[in-house]
Amino acid sequence: MDRMIYLSMAGAKAAMQRQDVLANNLANVSTNGFRAELQAFRAVPVRGDGASTRAYSLETTIGYNPNPGPIQPTGRNLDVAMQGNAWLAVQGLDGTEAYTRAGGLEVNAEGLLSLRNGLLALGDGGPINAPPNSELQIGSDGTVTAKGPTGRPTAIGRLKLVTPETPLTRGTDGLFRAADGDLPADATAKLQDGALESSNVSAVETMVSMIAAARQFEQQMKLLQIAQTQGQQSAKLLGTT
Repeated sequence: MDRMIYLSMAGAKAAMQRQDVLANNLANVSTNGFRAELQAFRAVPVRGDGASTRAYSLETTIGYNPNPGPIQPTGRNLDVAMQGNAWLAVQGLDGTEAYTRAGGLEVNAEGLLSLRNGLLALGDGGPINAPPNSELQIGSDGTVTAKGPTGRPTAIGRLKLVTPETPLTRGTDGLFRAADGDLPADATAKLQDGALESSNVSAVETMVSMIAAARQFEQQMKLLQIAQTQGQQSAKLLGTT
């Protein structure tokens, strides 16, 4: 059977995988701190006897878009937006240290500072415990102060901010981690309080890419139909000899 069928099938599969990546990006267009996942195609020549006249088209994920998203002021004390390439350290569900750009914080039922999804925000010494009935403020360097009934602010910890020198790796839980383990805290990292970073996904650009991927999938399916027609005609010609 002609290799065209397998090549077209591989191209259609790659187009479907690209659609999955784009759909996931579009679904997170309103997720604070989300980094758009990037994808690309690469050509893999078919190896075998004779000349290499065909090449497979494979989809490959090359990482994420590192550009920061727009900053949206909220005026809320516990909303923070990391500046530059700073990331906030959190504790993942598996207990390991991970990093995120989502800065919507709150105090959970145990009195610990956490993200809105329940993940604990980490300080330089671990989770930050907020005194009961206190008002929290977060400084530009990540220092968390609590103002109790006496009205005197007291520092209760400092958010762990890191600045990776190499790109992080996105996990299946949506959090990012460093290849070499936990990163050290960066004393020079800054954040903006009373604001949140929006997703860096462009809805219009993603929709255009999804349309292009859908058309590419249709072209691959047409190639499959052409290969089938050619196979039937070849069998018919051989049957008449």
